[in-house]
Amino acid sequence: MKIALVQNEPVQGDPGSSLADLDRLIGDGCGADIYVLPEMFATGQYIDPSSVVQTMDGQIVEWLGQKASYLNAAVCGSLPITENGCTYNRLIFAKPDGTIAFYDKHHLFSYSGEALNYTPGSDRVVIEFRGLRILLLICYDLRFPVFSRNRDDYDAVFYPANWPEKRILAWDTLLRARAIENQCFAIGVNRAGSDDFGYYPGHSAIIGPYGDILVQTDEQPQMVSADLDMELLTRFRAKFPVLQDDTDTI
Repeated sequence: MKIALVQNEPVQGDPGSSLADLDRLIGDGCGADIYVLPEMFATGQYIDPSSVVQTMDGQIVEWLGQKASYLNAAVCGSLPITENGCTYNRLIFAKPDGTIAFYDKHHLFSYSGEALNYTPGSDRVVIEFRGLRILLLICYDLRFPVFSRNRDDYDAVFYPANWPEKRILAWDTLLRARAIENQCFAIGVNRAGSDDFGYYPGHSAIIGPYGDILVQTDEQPQMVSADLDMELLTRFRAKFPVLQDDTDTI
């Protein structure tokens, strides 16, 4: 299973330009099975997203589906979605067969005011793609280990994010912690560039179940990839059965 991290710099408020930049960045792809983009990868971050909010049949979701078909891979990233009178920070997971799975961000970042304009998701979402079981989460969810806890039901956890430089040590540390404590691959994709909220230094990474860094970016827009060694994960869990020994109720 090959995972690509697509670390872009969104053009604030201009999905068309952001998607055109991503077309150039991704090109014909790198042979990955899944391409993971940041939180709000096409719109930039908005506390009040009314000027850029999308629908499930809108421009950005359509682009994700087209890109998945073209690359013969899954493509995922988050965007503001309006549905039934509510606005969600929704992580879309578009598959090459045209089907879509999604997760609505559960933990809204009250420090920035996100909770004032978004509705929190209620469901914990685990999907399977090409034999990989994936827990879908977004950014601030990284700070909540109970919600991220592996119930022996996933192999990798995705965290698309807009994580600023002033808190990047927490990002690096918590990604590694989530991988170690859950015996999984932790995939974190941060954005590049800057906006009104600050500067974003990248540090997108794939962390292995031992806490080892398989790949990590610097601050520039880029696409990098790594292979997930599923046999190693299976052997590690069998040899050191932390998940089986966890009898705490969550």
